[in-house]
Amino acid sequence: MHTEHAANPHRDDRFISAVGRLALPALRRYFGATVTGVEHIPHGPALLVGNHSGGMSTPDTFLLCGAIRDARGVRDVPFGLAHDTALGAPLIGPLLARIGGVRADHESAARLFRDGRKVLVYPGGDLDAFRPTRLRHRVCFGGRRGYARLAARHQVPVVPVVAAGAHSGFLVLTDLADPLATSGLLGPLRIKTWPITLSIPWGILPGPAPPYLPLPTRILVEVMPPRPPPPTDATDRDIEAFDRTLRADMQHTLSRLAHSRRQAGCWAVRDWFSRTRRHP
Repeated sequence: MHTEHAANPHRDDRFISAVGRLALPALRRYFGATVTGVEHIPHGPALLVGNHSGGMSTPDTFLLCGAIRDARGVRDVPFGLAHDTALGAPLIGPLLARIGGVRADHESAARLFRDGRKVLVYPGGDLDAFRPTRLRHRVCFGGRRGYARLAARHQVPVVPVVAAGAHSGFLVLTDLADPLATSGLLGPLRIKTWPITLSIPWGILPGPAPPYLPLPTRILVEVMPPRPPPPTDATDRDIEAFDRTLRADMQHTLSRLAHSRRQAGCWAVRDWFSRTRRHP
């Protein structure tokens, strides 16, 4: 069963449901994952705005979408605004399209909103997804506020989504974006970052790492209550204020979730010891 939609004729709701049934239980177990706040997502069109972690392996996204599917049905699983590079990549691109990835532009989002759909956007994009590991508990939008203008234009509620833990599944050692940007080498790629990463199985790798095997780090995802969009006639100052407040609230939530993860310690080791004690 394919979703008949002009924004993405390739989305396959049957495939999404099958992946949810087969893969999500293992994914939740592997990451000791918890997703809360799904009840905050309103009915009808909405813009979900999240912090982006984990490079090109984003288990927090799949965990979020799985929780939405379980609670609300597959139709409410959001379409994701994706970078052209990801959509055009071999193997990855067709998979993204099949699970609801669409080109990150206002026209695609507008068609989805008109159909009453949810749209998921990560404003920080590559800057957020490949931020250095030392900044893993930081919301990094990089000054990108297009999401706020999108919400204002279509008057859809904004639902913040915060995830902690997914950025600990690999290491981003450093970022060479600044020297490469001055050379003009990143321009044709339409990316703003050139990380040096350490992951399984790729080891140390320059540039945005392909999908990798994340470490079993605990992931916590929280859907925050929705907020009304900026007014249709929002000024630049209105947009800046909306973005500033949203990021501050998301940062507060991310810091709290990060603290909860630290308090819990290494969940995988604790779980192993717990099972060993129950079954000597």
